[in-house]
Amino acid sequence: MKAPAIIVVGDVVHLRHSLKWFEDRPLLGKRIVVTRARRQASDLVRLLSDLGAECLEYPTIRITPPQDPAPLKQAVDNLSKYDWIVFTSVNGVLYFFEQLFASGKDVRELGRMHTAAIGPATAERMLEFGLTSDIVPETYRAESVVKAFKKMNLKGKKILLPRAAEARPVLPKELAKMGAAVDEIPAYETVKAAENTGELVQKLKDRRIDVITFTSSSTVKNFKALLPPESFSELMKEVTIASIGPITSDTAKKQGFDVHITAESYTIPGLVEAILQYCHKD
Repeated sequence: MKAPAIIVVGDVVHLRHSLKWFEDRPLLGKRIVVTRARRQASDLVRLLSDLGAECLEYPTIRITPPQDPAPLKQAVDNLSKYDWIVFTSVNGVLYFFEQLFASGKDVRELGRMHTAAIGPATAERMLEFGLTSDIVPETYRAESVVKAFKKMNLKGKKILLPRAAEARPVLPKELAKMGAAVDEIPAYETVKAAENTGELVQKLKDRRIDVITFTSSSTVKNFKALLPPESFSELMKEVTIASIGPITSDTAKKQGFDVHITAESYTIPGLVEAILQYCHKD
């Protein structure tokens, strides 16, 4: 016998059934790839690890300030002209307030504005800065915000939309149809990341990965770009693909992935719950 090893002698052995909590964790033995940006991956890694999974972090995106910060700075300098501000992600909140504070202002500048947030995580991050949301839609996608806004009179209203530079056009287009003037301002960008790609590909070849998680369309596209095209299908054999929601799943399918899991609640806890249910559906 070699170290590390523990020898247990005596009646205490009979306590094994009540003390084997480590072995009873539902995702024990599952190797799960997390493709989210490293700065944001901690919640997903923690939840999966608590359930016994071995998390392999291979971030495929990095979140960065916009290449041209001038539009966001100008919007912050002219907040008084807006009636609404709509946040579509936690990153949008963070980078907006970073610019707000850098301009020598604080949350009081938003005192007269109405607010909307996509998803509880975004609303919670707003609250950390002292800002509550007037609208939190039932589901966490742009279409739900549009539905919620249909109860409002937006004719002639000015809306500030600080979000990702490459975001989907659904929201600003639909708000404009309701009569609003929408300023869509790049608050941040998602750029490709490629850490330890060779190691990732080798683990896929060795069948040492059970599940790959995607939390956005960007993570899907960038992950696909990391893999050798000629062996993509072979590398994905026997690998379960888990997506945070239908938009991400649609992107994954278009990229050639077989999507096995789509979270019903488009949140990190919702994704973890969907993985848990799938792995124990039998």
